[in-house]
Amino acid sequence: MKVVKEEFGRKDNQTVFLFNLINGLGVEIGCINYGCIITKIKTPDKDGNFENIVVGYDTLNEYEKDSYFLGAAIGRVAGRIKEGSFELDGHAYSLAQNENNNHLHGGMKGFNQVIWDAEIIENEQEAAVRFTYLSPNGEEGYPGNLKVSVTYTLNNKNEFSIHYTGISDEKTLLNMTNHSYFNLSGDLKRDILNHSLMIKSDKFLELNDELLPTGEMLDVKGTAFDFTSERLIQTGVISEHPQNKLAGEGYDHPFLLNKQHNNEIVLKDSESGRTLTIETDEVGVVVYSGNQMKSEGLISGVPSRKYLGICLETQGLPDAIHNQQFPSWILEKEEEYSSKTIYRFGIENN
Repeated sequence: MKVVKEEFGRKDNQTVFLFNLINGLGVEIGCINYGCIITKIKTPDKDGNFENIVVGYDTLNEYEKDSYFLGAAIGRVAGRIKEGSFELDGHAYSLAQNENNNHLHGGMKGFNQVIWDAEIIENEQEAAVRFTYLSPNGEEGYPGNLKVSVTYTLNNKNEFSIHYTGISDEKTLLNMTNHSYFNLSGDLKRDILNHSLMIKSDKFLELNDELLPTGEMLDVKGTAFDFTSERLIQTGVISEHPQNKLAGEGYDHPFLLNKQHNNEIVLKDSESGRTLTIETDEVGVVVYSGNQMKSEGLISGVPSRKYLGICLETQGLPDAIHNQQFPSWILEKEEEYSSKTIYRFGIENN
């Protein structure tokens, strides 16, 4: 188990480093301390060929210009907050409105756009990098000086974990996630429409035309949102369901997980044989099938286009601050926030 550190670029007179986590089986994960961005995850296919299974750029300059949040840590709050405002204990807070009138993924300069401190952790069992950042009181409109950490850990069981922690000196909001786009074909050889997905979820959130939750939870049964058994991603693209149409022909929806720590999300690509199994302690997962990606430019030499990757964003339910029926992600003063998701890379048994 080892971590190899190298220079990736420079920003604001600071060096941005690439950390390559490598296990004894040859699996390799690349991440940088700008935005805690995961740049690559190399895993074997059924024939033993190691290829990258996430969408990522080759240079720091491309990540600085990126509008897709490729591979990034998202915070303080993942998803949309209606009208970029909320109240805590009778005090009104105004946040950056960076998507029409709403606040998206932490604002104009969220956690995905800052340089984090980094600490390498290596031993016989695992290779890890722990990123830390102090988000000052008032950053993007949020209250409280917030100390946050994101730890990426790879072990010899081909398990990759993301552990988020946070503590604030004032009551605030915190709901973090990772915005990696997975594509199990390897090196973006194909889009993700023929990937199959399973989610242990009986409910998904209805969205309005601003992609904000209406507050209603809809049954998945009988719809293209029923992933309780394996279903191809393309089902949602060709679906006539109003919610699939609303998302831009596909998915951009939060699912309420039935239970946690129970192989609750499984993504497969039958052609490569690769599988990805996800377990989390979060209540939900936002499934985004890359519907808004534009056919402009190249990503790692491959033309950018819709459905190039799928995001499986484990997190609290979006806009919970305006939906009291959703589990809260209010963080009390000096309360410790913790969230963990495990990604298990495998090969399908034929």
